[in-house]
Amino acid sequence: MARLIAVPLFVTLLIAAMLLILDRIRILLDFVASEGGPVSVVWKMLANLLPEYLGLGIPIGLLLGILLAFRRLATSSELDVMRGVGMSYTRLLRVPYMYAVLLAAVNLAIVGYIQPKARYYYEQLRFELRTGALGASIKVGEFTHFGDRMTLRIERSREEGRKLSGIFTYYDDKQGGWYAVTAQGGQFLATDDPDTIIFRLTNGRLVHSAKGFVTPRVLSFSQHDLPIPLPKYENFRRRGGRNLELTLPELARLGHDGTSEELRDTSRAAFHFRLVEVATMFLLPMLAVALGVPAKRSSSAVGVMLGIVMLVAFHKVNEYGESIAGLGKINPVVMLWTPFTLFAALVLWMYYQIAYVPGGQPIGALERGFGKLGKVLGRFLPSARRRRVENGA
Repeated sequence: MARLIAVPLFVTLLIAAMLLILDRIRILLDFVASEGGPVSVVWKMLANLLPEYLGLGIPIGLLLGILLAFRRLATSSELDVMRGVGMSYTRLLRVPYMYAVLLAAVNLAIVGYIQPKARYYYEQLRFELRTGALGASIKVGEFTHFGDRMTLRIERSREEGRKLSGIFTYYDDKQGGWYAVTAQGGQFLATDDPDTIIFRLTNGRLVHSAKGFVTPRVLSFSQHDLPIPLPKYENFRRRGGRNLELTLPELARLGHDGTSEELRDTSRAAFHFRLVEVATMFLLPMLAVALGVPAKRSSSAVGVMLGIVMLVAFHKVNEYGESIAGLGKINPVVMLWTPFTLFAALVLWMYYQIAYVPGGQPIGALERGFGKLGKVLGRFLPSARRRRVENGA
């Protein structure tokens, strides 16, 4: 049982993470490219988004893992043998509930502690890209201004900015002096001063003019170190600007001692939303069994589709309940735990039908309905195709 659940569980997690990453990577690549940042920042941003994806991917993986395991046992008649020797569904659910308890603890750690901090680091990376703190302020092929004194232009960049070529720099000291530098190559080097970096230039020429010079001086060099003062950027805000960046204990504290009524309402709504999402995982083994065991002499996969639809729809209902409770109009306990209670009642009824009612099949009516619909469509489509052929003739 543990092996049957593990394979689809981890495959589902992997596929869900890949699909969500592929959906996001194009947006991030466009954003980083437009801001002129290095490609390596994209992978850092995706790594910080992964806990958010796992928050929904883990429940779906758990549901499909258990559902497909019981479906395989049922279609191969192994489940009938187990039931025939006296093993009840409750006994068979021991291993699935071990998975559920373990993954619920993992999900609680993710949505309660890891995801908020990862979201904050993601927003910090976006801020640093926009302000140029990651080197994004220097764009290849464009004139970049450092304050009102220095202008820099780089023609080409290789190895993610480590090798630069076609360099032009102009500096005005605002005291009647200036210098202009052209160089074939260059490289940025860090210094002990966090506000200054060294631009090491190779094979270039420097034109220098100062107050009192009759004519500017022209110097050729094979290597020249040019100090560049970094522009001053505002510091990124502290974590907690949004509820997504607050851990569960922080949400609980703000929900009780928040400085404003709006802050207290939104914090309580976010707190209960995360608890409901974790508590839902303890219902998934029973839901998976109810949907994974098809009717006798049936190989329909309606239960798989229905399980995903039910879980995603319930997640969207919780998101809507969080937004309404955050407005302060309805108590979050009522807005979020009432749908959970109704969903739990539905799952318990479905499990009772499959486990304790002789011949009970909670999705049997649905499968029969799909079967009849398929027959109707099968009769209609050939006749419609025949009429089109006759009209065309």
